[in-house]
Amino acid sequence: MARQATLGVDEKLGQALVDGAFISPEQLEEALKEARESGKRLSQVLIEKNFLSPETLATVLSFQIGVPVIDLKQFRVQPEALELVPEEFAREKGVIPLSVEDGTLQVAMEDPQDLETIDSLAALSKLKIRPCLPLHGGVKELIDASYKATSRLAQELRTAPLRAPLLEAAEVARAPVVQAVDTILQEAVKERASDVHIVPRKDQVDILYRIDGVLHPAVSLPKEIHEPLLSRIKVLASMDIAERRRPQDGQLSLSIDGRDVDFRVATAESQQGEMMVLRVLDKSVSLLGLDELGFQPSALERYQELLRLPFGMILVSGPTGSGKTTTLYASLGQLVGTGRNIMTIEDPVEYHFEGINQIQVNRQAGITFPVGLRAIMRLDPDIILVGEIRDAETANTAVQAALTGHLVLTTIHANNAAGAIIRLVEMGIEPYLVSSAVAGSVAQRLVRRICPHCRVRQRSAAEAAIYRRETGETHQEFFIGRGCNFCSYTGFLGRIGVFEVLLVSDQIRALINERATAAQINEEAQKEGMISMRQDGMLKAREGLTTPSEVMRSVFTIE
Repeated sequence: MARQATLGVDEKLGQALVDGAFISPEQLEEALKEARESGKRLSQVLIEKNFLSPETLATVLSFQIGVPVIDLKQFRVQPEALELVPEEFAREKGVIPLSVEDGTLQVAMEDPQDLETIDSLAALSKLKIRPCLPLHGGVKELIDASYKATSRLAQELRTAPLRAPLLEAAEVARAPVVQAVDTILQEAVKERASDVHIVPRKDQVDILYRIDGVLHPAVSLPKEIHEPLLSRIKVLASMDIAERRRPQDGQLSLSIDGRDVDFRVATAESQQGEMMVLRVLDKSVSLLGLDELGFQPSALERYQELLRLPFGMILVSGPTGSGKTTTLYASLGQLVGTGRNIMTIEDPVEYHFEGINQIQVNRQAGITFPVGLRAIMRLDPDIILVGEIRDAETANTAVQAALTGHLVLTTIHANNAAGAIIRLVEMGIEPYLVSSAVAGSVAQRLVRRICPHCRVRQRSAAEAAIYRRETGETHQEFFIGRGCNFCSYTGFLGRIGVFEVLLVSDQIRALINERATAAQINEEAQKEGMISMRQDGMLKAREGLTTPSEVMRSVFTIE
């Protein structure tokens, strides 16, 4: 119903634009067709196709339907306006309350001629309603960004009894601490957080979300909720609630808004008390393909060349949180269904694949990486994924697997692609075995993407200086994010990978045997055509995907 009404508004607007000779009938027909197929507003399509400028469109819209237009990107939503309209109603009707002034509630609506919704808003708020039409759409995105359950959480907990007596089963879900945990985890998933930090301070408990690699404060709670909050999560994760000093690990699974989400839980004692971090694994997020990760075409071709090998070892390196597992899973997605037995040993198994045999590390049962890898070797594998090489025993077993006719994919912590190879030598593997086993090495980092909603091109002396220092080229204008509602005024939304792909050639194999340094191997690899991570990042900055300063912040190497 809402979409049909929107199309009605679009058709009236389109006819007004044609009558005023702002666009041709052919342009209107083309834009309306795309709007119907894509679900976008006609106004958005007209601007994207450069049929009309935003300023001209705003004038026509205001005149045609008698309501003002508004750009939601930069509008600061008033908290008191949000309190007047429940989130469920806003989502169902496609409205976002913006401000309250002189007894009037200003509301952005996808269909500002929907009198029934306007009457409902008036009844809810007990105020007059002034509808506005969002110029570029974005009502749903602003609802996601504005309605934050955590903002109400601290106030509710200050008035709630935190240490309640034993409750009946039906009352547990309504207990304040239970609701607090649910709210924190639900908000984390909605905010795209990769980690949730619960950190005790002297007088409070801070909840922080890691979003796009950066920690953001979410809410501060009363100190009294610290122990009950952690105990509730420990119960869900099958951890010992009586143990507060010894580090613990656990895992829990929840259904949040119809999405299956896993949380890996870790605790440790700090000076102010026990802190907890939960890693968020949203299983509803579809796994990316190799062509979606951010590889430059030449680097992707080199990496796919490695995946076509019948045997050998492929190393993927980078710090924690740099997307190594995502790259490995994207690689498996390309290899599955090729008539080969693919087996993995992981800690933990983060995503489940059809057609792949996955083994979970279980130290209590004696299943470690070396033990699991040796067991896999007896199960006739063709391709083996080793979650991580952490010690000499795992390294030696993985090298032997690569030398005996298996394709081995694994991760290792190293500074860059050349450093990953040297890391195996440092673990005690003989250079001649490393040079024979390793076919290629990939290093990667994640950089933040410029927010598409507030992305603008501008001249920047600072960005130009960074770019010139790293590339030797002069480039004056770069895209940046000005900051808007959709990116929480950070200027960034989402992340993309930067990569370097090193193929072990005869010359590099000779350097490994001679115990050359990582710097010497890296120099030879670049002579042979390898694009370094920083060079890759600067190419993405030139394309407008990120900024030179963000590349320098994220792609740190010790050289």
